[in-house]
Amino acid sequence: MLETVNGHCDMLDALEHWQQNRIGRAASRPALLAEIMKLGCAIGIRKMARISSRVTESELEHTVNWRFSLDNIRAANDAVVKSMDEMDLPNRYRREAGALHTASDGQKFEVRGESLHASRSFKYFGQGQGVSAYTFVDERHFLWHSLMISAADRESAYVIDGLMHNDVVKSDIHSTDTHGYTEAVFGLTHLLGFSFAPRIKGLGKQRLYLCRGHERGEREDWTIAPVGYVNDALIRENWNDMLRLVATIKLKENTASDIFRRLNSYSRQHALYQTLKAFGQIVKSLFILRYVDDLELRQAIEKQLNKVELANRFTRAVAVGNPREFTQAEKEEQEIAEACNRLIKNSIICWNYLYLARRIEKAEDAAAREALLRMIATHSPMAWAHINMLGEYDFADEKLRDSVGILPLKSAA
Repeated sequence: MLETVNGHCDMLDALEHWQQNRIGRAASRPALLAEIMKLGCAIGIRKMARISSRVTESELEHTVNWRFSLDNIRAANDAVVKSMDEMDLPNRYRREAGALHTASDGQKFEVRGESLHASRSFKYFGQGQGVSAYTFVDERHFLWHSLMISAADRESAYVIDGLMHNDVVKSDIHSTDTHGYTEAVFGLTHLLGFSFAPRIKGLGKQRLYLCRGHERGEREDWTIAPVGYVNDALIRENWNDMLRLVATIKLKENTASDIFRRLNSYSRQHALYQTLKAFGQIVKSLFILRYVDDLELRQAIEKQLNKVELANRFTRAVAVGNPREFTQAEKEEQEIAEACNRLIKNSIICWNYLYLARRIEKAEDAAAREALLRMIATHSPMAWAHINMLGEYDFADEKLRDSVGILPLKSAA
């Protein structure tokens, strides 16, 4: 599957050598594929060399040292996502033709050994420590970004980092669970041009806010009445500073998580953070009213968050070696391993799309094609039951050759 997908998008070309004078030297494809599987499946280097044919331990060590940087792996993921983005079949999963719904959620992993990046949590790790892999997925099941954060950090600070990072997938509406929501995130996403639609726990206990100027008698007939006022004076006073903060994030001069970390470091809340919260109270109140009134919106949010949960199950299924822990202690090494896991998942999803597109082309007539398309729309391409993750890995040329008739991209064109 990895080799077939590479024939379509040349994802292995992104794994360039660190030294400029070695760029022209081609790397061994079996070694590159074996290293992706070793890191993504959480298999040790000695075990991977032992259960693989035509790949040695020294080749794996040389490959990971010189070609597996975080930027390279993310570029390989972007190549696969871009290849899927150019297909027509994934658009069958869009709820609206002109909008793209995305979602994100974190998954906890224990870290073996001492790590400065990890944190302790008895609820998730007992006496151990761990991290959280924060994954982004869109409604077409593309896994377009991921972050490694401390298990003690609130996920809301990293939502905007993922939305602003990727240049292939452009989100129009983004959903999270309660851990990914704050009033400041509501305000900042609105100014950045995203619609923020989280699933908030205990929605009936949320405070709704109102701008001053409405008479008390006018509010007596309201079914849902606000209980607080927006500090509009604070918003007017710090409006220009808030726009400068938005421009800083848009220009990628700094990340939203770093800015939130600095604003929250004050003993009392910073005036700029209070302004973001005050502006976010307006956006949050409007969203809650729409959420209560719009059944389709509630269903779309729940459906999108279910796709993130499915992606978390997919992660554990691919990581056959240590499905619930990282052996790497450094943050960058953890992110490389997680990005390799995401590359394998994206490749499987891409292969599923290619296989389904091939089956549609072979349909007998238009009626059979439409029936097949309706059936595809009711199932998820994020499926792995047809893949054997275990056993011996054979990287011989005849084994890497496609066996189901999926043509390379140029030949298909």
